[in-house]
Amino acid sequence: MSRRPRVCLVHTVASLPAVFTPLLAELAPGVDPYHVVDESLLADTIAHGRLPRTTARLAAYVTHAEAAGADAVLVTCSSLGPAAEEVRALTALPVLRVDEPMAEAAVRTGIRIAVLATLDSTLAPTAGLVTRKAAEAGTPVTLDTTVCPGAYAARTAGDQDRHDALIAEEARRLAADHDVLVLAQASMAAALTALPDDALGVPVLTSPRSGVAQLASLYGEARPEETARS
Repeated sequence: MSRRPRVCLVHTVASLPAVFTPLLAELAPGVDPYHVVDESLLADTIAHGRLPRTTARLAAYVTHAEAAGADAVLVTCSSLGPAAEEVRALTALPVLRVDEPMAEAAVRTGIRIAVLATLDSTLAPTAGLVTRKAAEAGTPVTLDTTVCPGAYAARTAGDQDRHDALIAEEARRLAADHDVLVLAQASMAAALTALPDDALGVPVLTSPRSGVAQLASLYGEARPEETARS
């Protein structure tokens, strides 16, 4: 009997393993996943911006994953996306950034793209990724980015309902004059689930489902395609 592929998911938000576990079971049932959570990686990025030591620490997690027999690593924090790409040069393992399929889907979906985040630290990495994917595809796009005021503070205070309500309010505003809305952080993915499917009138892209599909595609399971409201 052949060994099941072992995959490591690196998170910077403690609630995310519960988001990704059912998606792994659905889209990648043939892999053996395990989760690593280090909230200080995100805290340092918020406080200090991109730091060489943060990339080095992420590289250490990848090294540990390789020693643990992992076949791939999925980094679920968009703020660490550039660090994930830098780490690729240091390992033979595939190191995936969760938001890459989402950015590709945004460019395929429309030319007026809005990126909504709850953290400043996420906007530049996500906007840069979308811009790069548009250039690679030869697609001219206009890109607007915004941070949802108060949403991150609400979530850290444990008020998930207010977090979701603030995101929904800002999403309605952005949807009025854009073709597609990108929710930059995996922790935002469930924020709009209470809205009717046609409430915004434009596709809303999130990273968890397509990020897991990207991982699963390494092993011939799922295709890395993003769907609205995933």
